Amino acid sequence: MANGQWYPPEWPDRIRALAEGSLTPVAPRRAATVMLLKDHDAATTPGPLVHMLRRRTSMAFAGGAYAYPGGGVDPRDEHEIRWAGPTRAWWSSRLSVEEATAQAIVCAAVRETYEEAGVLLAGPTEDTVVGDTTGDDWEADRAALVARDLSFAEFLDRRGLVLRSDLLGAWTRWITPEFEPRRYDTWFFVASLPEGQRTRNASTEADRTVWIHPSEAAAAYDKGELLMMPPTIATLRQLTPYATATEALAAAQDRDLTPVLAQATLVNDEIVLAWPGHDEFTKHIPTAGEAPA
Repeated sequence: MANGQWYPPEWPDRIRALAEGSLTPVAPRRAATVMLLKDHDAATTPGPLVHMLRRRTSMAFAGGAYAYPGGGVDPRDEHEIRWAGPTRAWWSSRLSVEEATAQAIVCAAVRETYEEAGVLLAGPTEDTVVGDTTGDDWEADRAALVARDLSFAEFLDRRGLVLRSDLLGAWTRWITPEFEPRRYDTWFFVASLPEGQRTRNASTEADRTVWIHPSEAAAAYDKGELLMMPPTIATLRQLTPYATATEALAAAQDRDLTPVLAQATLVNDEIVLAWPGHDEFTKHIPTAGEAPA
């Protein structure tokens, strides 16, 4: 393998079926993921580190691949919630969805970051953030959120906290290819690790977590040492120019959120799989069923 791109062996057959019209795409589920950043001593490699987790090899989707904390939107993420930062109307415009959906996506980003990394982008007031969240009482609430025994709105209300939407920056949006059996319409966000908090491997779906410089993670992917899906390596490359987490968060305001969706087309005797704007992921799949180039 020339690089660490995650490429399921069933893709060629599913792509052919889609091209032939015998495969009906499933509707993608809305999801959110967060690229959590923190500044560090830049004596070696300048720029912030990003928090990543490695999905367990037993996972049906992208097993063994490195990713960011995130997951699907819970229908209850639309419930009335304590809110700070840009209004729901602002987020609706930024994400190009209805206000209730915008809230749910932002809420999912904050909730999933807490569920999978133990980091909470919320505070007792509109301009504060909670500190250490590693106590037994916090862990009990986090476990209840994961089990869906507790909604995020109930969690915040119980603790008198407000969601800090201003701590998030919308970065990009990717939609799982139409030939995939599990599809997600995922919004990627950036955020800085709040002072006083620390990450931990709180996810049952991950067997390892790491803070790593985006350029080092990308180099390891290029060598085939780290396995990643196209959106992950693409966003890592996009983060490399920024000197600080604050700089990356500010840059998010001007990011284009046009969805990236892979396209499979039949050209002569092969199927060409391409992600618009991301030529490095293009695959050429012979119609005879040989391995993709």
